[in-house]
Formats: sequence, structure tokens, C-alpha cells
Amino acid sequence: MNHFDNISSYNQAIGLKAPEHPLFYIARGNMECCTVGKESEFTADFYIIIFKKVESGSMQYGKTKYDHNQGKMSFIKPRQITGCKNIRLEEDCFVILIHEDFLSGTAMHNEIKKYAYFEYEVNEALHLSPSEEETIWNLEYAMEKEYHNNVDDYSKTIILSHLDTMLKYAQRFYKRQFIDRADLKGATFTKFNDLLLEYFENKTNNDFGLPTVSYMAEKLNVSSRYLTDLLKQETGKTALELIHLYLISEAKNLLKEGKMNITEISVSLGFENPTYFSRLFKKEVGITPNIFREESLN
Repeated sequence: MNHFDNISSYNQAIGLKAPEHPLFYIARGNMECCTVGKESEFTADFYIIIFKKVESGSMQYGKTKYDHNQGKMSFIKPRQITGCKNIRLEEDCFVILIHEDFLSGTAMHNEIKKYAYFEYEVNEALHLSPSEEETIWNLEYAMEKEYHNNVDDYSKTIILSHLDTMLKYAQRFYKRQFIDRADLKGATFTKFNDLLLEYFENKTNNDFGLPTVSYMAEKLNVSSRYLTDLLKQETGKTALELIHLYLISEAKNLLKEGKMNITEISVSLGFENPTYFSRLFKKEVGITPNIFREESLN
């Protein structure tokens, strides 16, 4: 697998022009190919932001292949396994490459890590309305203009300011996407809950222990971060919080039945030890399992 520690070698490998700045690159146009040597998969030490619509070829992010008919913008974080082979783009696109070192010593160094969509899969790309596209393109134009200007003390600050605005708009547009897409709206929580129910009915917990966010995401064909953000939008709670609520609900029922002791209940739910179960129960309910059972049975 190829790994690119600098933008110059990456650009050379996929046929882009050499960067004017060693740690930052931005360009737009009809990019017709994207093949990294004989191997299509690669990793890099920089962030990649792509605006595109694929006509043919394939892209891969992690283990997920990109659907040609889906979203416009994708966000790729450093050292994430990414792949592209014989890509042809249907219309104008742009690419922005930001090396981690370009962000060192700036507020953006930590700020960019807060945007969960850099951990979404490629098939969870951002869909844009015409007005949203216009907003993104205006920011790209402003950033590219500054990129080609003569460098001065303000160049980097201005570029990062435009980048920060673009990322904030992307966050807003993703939230809109969660709400507007009819195939997702309200349905994910139902599927999530059904999957939890199935997990325990089939006694999967006996073999694999507690259900994890990554397990749930894989079964629902989305990335962990995308699932968490989508559920947060729908329910106000993260995927992990919903798993915990389900576990506590089941635990309460078993405690009220009074047929099993604390250790047996924790084992039946998939906890590795009763201490972890008791600690989580107290955190969520406010009292220990023993006190809850006593109060329920009295």
C-alpha cells in the first residue's frame, strides 16, 4: 500500500500539478483520473476534501466502496485507508489538501478534529442543494485566489479563515441532510432498537459480550461516527448512550423479577464483570442495583 508523507509525491502519483505551497494545495477543474500506481489503496499525512460527482471508476474509504450516484463532498482524515482507481468525473470538481504541519500552532489544528464527518465513509458523502453548492464554491474561489496570490503575513490566516467557514457550513449542511433525507428520517433509531432486541433475543451477547457501536454501525451499513451523529439528530442521544439505556432497561426488568442475583444479571447481559455493571447502573439510575432491587421488591 502506498503512503504519502507529503503533498508533492501524492500529486505526482495521481497526475496533479506540483503544489505552490509544500503543505497546502487547492485546485479545481475536470480531473479525469485518480490512480495511485499499481495499488489503488493509499494513506497520507494530510486531510483531503473533495468536491465531485463520479462518472465511472471506483473509490474506497476503509472497506466501503463509493456509490457513483451519491453525494458531492467527501472528507478524508490523515492515515485513513483510501482508494481510487480509473476515476472519471462528470463535472467540475475541486480538491483541497491540508498537511497536518500546515495547521500546527493554529486553532484549526484542534478544531478540525472536532468535525466527525472526516471519519464518515465515502458512501456517506455530503449531498448539496444548488444554493449550498454555490456557498461552497464561493469559499473555494476565495481560498484558491488567496493560494495563488503573492505570499505575505496574512496569506495563511486568510486561507484558514475560509477553510474554517467551509467546514462549519459542511457541518450545517450535514445536519440538514440528516433531517431532509426521507430514507433516513426517523428510521435509524427504529432499526437500531430492533437490532439491539435481536442481539439479545439471539443471545449474541453470550458469544460477543455487550453490543458495541462499531458492531451496530456495521450491521446498519454506516460508519460509527455517522451512526452516532444521525442518532444524535433523531433522538438527542449518541449510539453508546442508547445502548446503555437499553441495557439499563433490561437490567431493571431483571432486577424487578428478582429471580437472579447481581452477578447473574450482569453475565446474562454480557458484562465482563459485575463491578462494571453496577458502576454503569448507578451512573444511569443514581442508585446501585442492590438498592434498586430492594426498593422494587418492597
